[in-house]
Amino acid sequence: MKHFSWKPLWPSTQTQRRIRFWVQTLSFIVSVVVLGALFIDYGYTLKPHETEYVHAIYHFGKLFYLILFSATLLLQVRRLRRKAILMTLITGLALYSLMLPHWFPLSSAESPLRGLWHLFENTYYVGAILGLFATMELSRAVVNFINKRTNPALMLAAGFAVIIAIGTLLLLVPRSTLPHIHLSVVDALFVATSSVCVTGLSPVELATTFTLEGQTVILLLIQIGGLGVMTITSFFALFFMGNTGLYNQFALRDMLSSETFSSLVSALLYILGFTFVIELCGAALIWHSIHGTLGYSLHEELYFSLFHAVSAFCNAGFSTLEGNLGNELILTAHNGFYLWISLLIVLGGIGFPILVNFKNILFYHLRMAAYRLLGVGQKPIRYRHLTNINTKIVLFITALLLVGGTLWVGCLEWNGAFHGMTTGEKLTQSLFNAVAPRTAGFNSVDLREFSFMTLLGYLFLMWVGGGSQSTAGGLKVNTLGVAWANFLSVIRGRERVTLFGREIPAESVRRASATIFASMSAILTAFVLLVAIEPSIHPTRLLFETISALSTVGSSLGVTPELGEAGKLILTGLMFMGRVGLITVLMSLLPARPAPKYRLPKDNVIIN
Repeated sequence: MKHFSWKPLWPSTQTQRRIRFWVQTLSFIVSVVVLGALFIDYGYTLKPHETEYVHAIYHFGKLFYLILFSATLLLQVRRLRRKAILMTLITGLALYSLMLPHWFPLSSAESPLRGLWHLFENTYYVGAILGLFATMELSRAVVNFINKRTNPALMLAAGFAVIIAIGTLLLLVPRSTLPHIHLSVVDALFVATSSVCVTGLSPVELATTFTLEGQTVILLLIQIGGLGVMTITSFFALFFMGNTGLYNQFALRDMLSSETFSSLVSALLYILGFTFVIELCGAALIWHSIHGTLGYSLHEELYFSLFHAVSAFCNAGFSTLEGNLGNELILTAHNGFYLWISLLIVLGGIGFPILVNFKNILFYHLRMAAYRLLGVGQKPIRYRHLTNINTKIVLFITALLLVGGTLWVGCLEWNGAFHGMTTGEKLTQSLFNAVAPRTAGFNSVDLREFSFMTLLGYLFLMWVGGGSQSTAGGLKVNTLGVAWANFLSVIRGRERVTLFGREIPAESVRRASATIFASMSAILTAFVLLVAIEPSIHPTRLLFETISALSTVGSSLGVTPELGEAGKLILTGLMFMGRVGLITVLMSLLPARPAPKYRLPKDNVIIN
């Protein structure tokens, strides 16, 4: 008797791939359309029939994401990451809440759910949820693109470029600027680049150019730039129902300096957690220091505090005050404000790995104390070296630069630019102007009032910058520390480079040397071009602006508004390279070549 074999109803692997491809393609298209509708709705004043079209796109987007989310949840519930369950639950509830007013309309105007239903139908709430899901889907597309073995350096540079382009478009729409302001494309590009690259240079005054909506766009660009485009993308991909391939995990692990794949999710959580907690605490402290002193309403004070907390921690240097932080409203009798801003700048500039190391040290001592005093938990393993080499380098050089910079600025400007201030204000401004060049760029005093010697110190502090994998720019103190250790090993006749009782790998020494060479080359090239393009501006001012742009500082001698379009584009390119990284930009442009399987004969090169 002949036996019949029945084919399973589940589609074959090839069919599944085709379905997945078309679903991802459709999701990408819908996400682009939804974000386009949000952009139009935000930026322009629409007629009634145009508003209906936009709301129709919103409604279609809600249905599409609801179906897509539900299907994905059912098919991948077993593969859902444990740490992603809470985030998935929150986003899912937010998405389903958009449909509640449609599924369960209220018949009574006095229903206790009326206010909640109004919230779910609010245009801003709907736009925020749809924007979140559209960003999630686009992030998943980016991750899939990385899985195609795209050059990680190119992906990072392209990510910053895309965000800058979107920010430029948002700043060009009428609602972002005041009615009498016409913002040119070059100026919008410059401000968007300066925001994403957390620089702070601007050819226009924020307070007198942008509306509240425009300033909010700048704030969001600063936050994205401070966190890093890859961090944002990776967070969405890893936490919101997304799966990443092995190649993508390697790329993200290297960018975040995560030691293992298992700690990759934790590294992302720590970055986001540290950022938002520090910014919120900083905003509260800033609000307490300015409450009732600026003539603002409560809402204006809260917005002012949040904006400056984000700008300070991200080392951006943007301010909503006319004249930056040298405005008369804040300059006198607000020492606490400058100290909190300085603290936020330092915390943002030391780097996320150092903050994680601080957390590990704190938790270790808490576990030891709990075991010794209360007998709670297992006996922790005793470590002799809780502070890693990167933390030691960053803290030592940062403290050295802050103390030296404070003494330098204070001694030179005590009776100069700080003339007329009280002793407390002089001390505060000395510290603040030693912190700001690394690399926040806030201005409390017109830098043109500083002496030439003070500006020389400013140039050095700007060039060095903050710590690696921080919100700061510049050469980075890690690079300076390795270069100094290499210098000491040469003059002492040692073959190995050591620092703080640790041997530095040759790869780190090579990368430090390459970074210094690339930085000096970029500064020299851009400076020569600016001198040739802008002969009417003093070379010293142009050099200051060049280093400020490349180090993403934002401190200025008033040159940026005087530059022509060509000069502004040069500074735009410098800010981009400074934020993404000179080595990263070069690696993204040059094709990777496999290492040869042979070695050439060695020969000595005469040095000195």
